[in-house]
Amino acid sequence: MTIQKERVGIIGSGNWGSAVAKIIGENVQKHPETFEYPVRQWVFEEDYKGQPLTKVINESHENPKYLPGIRLPNNVQAEPDLIKTCEDCTMLVFVLPHQFVRGVCDDLQGKVNPSVKAISLIKGLEIKPDQVTLFSQEIGRRLHLTHPVAALSGANIADEVAKERFCESTIGCTSAQAGELFHRLFATPYFRINVIGDPVGVELCGALKNVVAVAAGISDGLGYGDNTKAALIRIGLMEMRKFAKSFFGGVEDVTFFESCGVADLITTCAGGRNRRVAEAFAKTGKPIDVLEKEMLNGQKLQGTLTAMEVHQFLTHHQMTKAFPLFDAVYRVIYEKAPLDTIVRNL
Repeated sequence: MTIQKERVGIIGSGNWGSAVAKIIGENVQKHPETFEYPVRQWVFEEDYKGQPLTKVINESHENPKYLPGIRLPNNVQAEPDLIKTCEDCTMLVFVLPHQFVRGVCDDLQGKVNPSVKAISLIKGLEIKPDQVTLFSQEIGRRLHLTHPVAALSGANIADEVAKERFCESTIGCTSAQAGELFHRLFATPYFRINVIGDPVGVELCGALKNVVAVAAGISDGLGYGDNTKAALIRIGLMEMRKFAKSFFGGVEDVTFFESCGVADLITTCAGGRNRRVAEAFAKTGKPIDVLEKEMLNGQKLQGTLTAMEVHQFLTHHQMTKAFPLFDAVYRVIYEKAPLDTIVRNL
């Protein structure tokens, strides 16, 4: 009897998406008994030095715009057509900025097999004033998937992962069988994966830590030093846990001690893009959207948008005072509160 192999598609091709494509392409070749050789990756088509970016990637096996200097495996194929990328796939990896998820899923409605095994690497939340939705849930709902969507998050700065510097990450998956497949797809000697049964906690940590990283960046911009940043990290971790426990009852405490929790929080507050841009915001006074264009090479900041959405949600529930750090980040970024608000009102 012939065992059907898994066909993998990657949706997203930024800095992190390209680093992930390297891992997936290599692991697919390492496990030919499990996966089909080609891996299609949806790349939002744009001009790169006079040529389509997909053409540059497929000819050079490198994404020079978002991950320069890192060779991608030959079996990773850049594809500008979203529908074609996902055609006949049995596994889909979502790794794109969270503000584009709804549009992508709307385009894919009716074009994806409902039994596909999907995993979200998106660090964000779909937050409305009266409701918080995880992007794994949003993907599953919009695409009418029959299996819960898994989540991967961890202390994973893309450039370091691409350079094969050892790190860990956490996969949250309620299915043991799917969890084993995702482990095989992502795990390497330098990218150690732990699979747990709490995808909600994994995803919440990945989104909320970006708000704390904005506070850490402002602290750095003010020159407050390591003691202050350590305090902000601790307070931020407690607010992340309180938010999860208040609005998602099944989140496990142990999740916050996984790579997706405290490790990712420390890493992001030390060197992530949210910290860097927030530091520049504190030092220069330039608007966040201007700094995004100057510093992020076309990528978008997650922490400031999440801070605004979290604030709207907490305001609806009359709970802003219960989360003083989250509230302070919002007021500094969006209401022009004094920068030292991040410590003054804690």
